[in-house]
Amino acid sequence: MSKVSVDNSISMVLDKRRKKKNGKFPVKLRVFTSTPRKQKLYPTRFEFSEEEFSCIWETVRPRTKYKQARQLLQAIEQNAWSVANELEPFDFELFEKKLFRKRRDGTNVSYLYEERMDELRSMDKINTSNNYGLALKSFEKFCESEKKKIEELSLFDVNGNWLSKYEHFMVDQGKSLTTVSIYVRTLKTIFNKAIAEKEIEPGYFPFGKGKYLVPKVSNKKKALTKEQLKQLFEARPKSPQEEKAKDFWFFSFACNGINIKDILLLKNRDIEDDKISFYRAKTISTSKGNLKKITVYLNSFAKDIISKHRGKSIAPDALVFPVLEGYDDPVKRHNKIKNFTRFINQHIKKICKDNDLPIISTYWARHSFATSVIRKGGSMEFVQESLGHSSMDTTKAYFAGFDDNTKKEFADQIMNFG
Repeated sequence: MSKVSVDNSISMVLDKRRKKKNGKFPVKLRVFTSTPRKQKLYPTRFEFSEEEFSCIWETVRPRTKYKQARQLLQAIEQNAWSVANELEPFDFELFEKKLFRKRRDGTNVSYLYEERMDELRSMDKINTSNNYGLALKSFEKFCESEKKKIEELSLFDVNGNWLSKYEHFMVDQGKSLTTVSIYVRTLKTIFNKAIAEKEIEPGYFPFGKGKYLVPKVSNKKKALTKEQLKQLFEARPKSPQEEKAKDFWFFSFACNGINIKDILLLKNRDIEDDKISFYRAKTISTSKGNLKKITVYLNSFAKDIISKHRGKSIAPDALVFPVLEGYDDPVKRHNKIKNFTRFINQHIKKICKDNDLPIISTYWARHSFATSVIRKGGSMEFVQESLGHSSMDTTKAYFAGFDDNTKKEFADQIMNFG
């Protein structure tokens, strides 16, 4: 992509492809780039006959009655030039975004959050979009405590002092530092996006050393010991619901800690002989340049669970477990996955209570798998590959939450070359 050149690459034109019933043609804003060679026409609210357009725009000195119309067209053209000249290199998508929103929207916190939530929903990232919504509501409450409206909040208002006061406000309200961290990280993303789009200078970025530091909260242990895993596996469910919940929890554990969303998105074609291969839904829209397919070899338990709960359809594109429907829209699919995860969590908790085990969730299956690999002498690289982490830092964060016994076992195993 190239920067728009000064050689009439932006201009007002009369679109003569289709005459309106009143005999006039719409006036369009024409943007042309030579590299790549591309032209786009953008609508305006004006329409003129060929004679009117000539008298208003194509003449050097329009008559008095045409001067106002000429000034309005000039304003549109000048605004387009102003937007285009901010972009290096020129990008049509970003140009359109900036052109059709109000000038202040580019730094307005509420507007940017709504825009980001729409983007996330379009990428089927409903959970992340909801987190942005919760963060925005939290900032709104803080603004109210400061006698300010959230609609008036600008990125220029959000500095280190504002963020520190927000953190104290949240803690005073009984919120955890983990929640504070989650919410302010969404603001970091909003700032980075605004800087990338040249809406705000990098110097206004309020995070980092000497500014505001996002709270770092240590991970809590979310893994069962091998004794607890054995006790849970041997526990007898008291209802079909508990049995189903236990089946899917251990299926997740047995299949490299695969999360519930990925389980429910598995298709028949993903199963081949004694293995399943899939891309994590979480990384499909964020790591397109480095997508890694996860391969899980199925043990006899995992195969039994598939046989037990598999749907009737044998079509390659049919879902293995018939919880979702192929025609579900993203929001409906998200809600079904959320409800099924809640179902598992509710009933696995009942089993845990009846057997004097820690109260766990589906997330514990993933951590318990990782912990078990480490206990058996597996490497961090193997855990990273099995969990589908693109970064070793993410895998190390899992290990940071392990108990001291697990860390000791790992240290004892690391020099075992046998």
